[in-house]
Amino acid sequence: MNVIDRTSKQQYQASSINNTGWLTHIRHCPSPHFNQRPMGCAISLLVIHNISLPPGKFGGSFIDHLFQGTLDCNADPFFADLEGLRVSAHCMINRTGEVTQYVAFNERAWHAGVSSFENIDNCNDYSIGIELEGTDTTPYTPAQYITLATLTKKIQQAYPNITNHRITGHSDIAPGRKTDPGAAFDWGHFRGLLALS
Repeated sequence: MNVIDRTSKQQYQASSINNTGWLTHIRHCPSPHFNQRPMGCAISLLVIHNISLPPGKFGGSFIDHLFQGTLDCNADPFFADLEGLRVSAHCMINRTGEVTQYVAFNERAWHAGVSSFENIDNCNDYSIGIELEGTDTTPYTPAQYITLATLTKKIQQAYPNITNHRITGHSDIAPGRKTDPGAAFDWGHFRGLLALS
């Protein structure tokens, strides 16, 4: 484990989730793209995604702007298809393992779209969505895996209905429509880290 990886692990072990569903000691970039979860709906699923804007380009502020609804759709030809899109995730983990939170975990972020897990539709109602900065085919970084495992354990402590069995990929809840986190995501490595966290 290198210095960056150790720093990532130490930083997110020090964080906690407050009673409103916000992580402490991490970057917040609040999104307007959320609403209330249905009354009595238990938070019971974690969905892993990937994102990069433009596709395959890492860094910069385009993801922040997309989730905040302020993306300049003239900034890149790819963005023309994103005009008017209202989307968000609860958190994003960048290539260096830094976490940005956009929506409180207690709230309903708009990350899953048309989706179903174990025959229960509308996964946004009962799930937390975590984006990894990446693509389906680009290997994720060691820092991202460490941060994801550490963050997942924090989420499971706060929302115990999210068991290890109830951690899934976007492609699994929206098959044929979504492919992320893709073949590049090493589920075995992630679950091994999760067991050690």
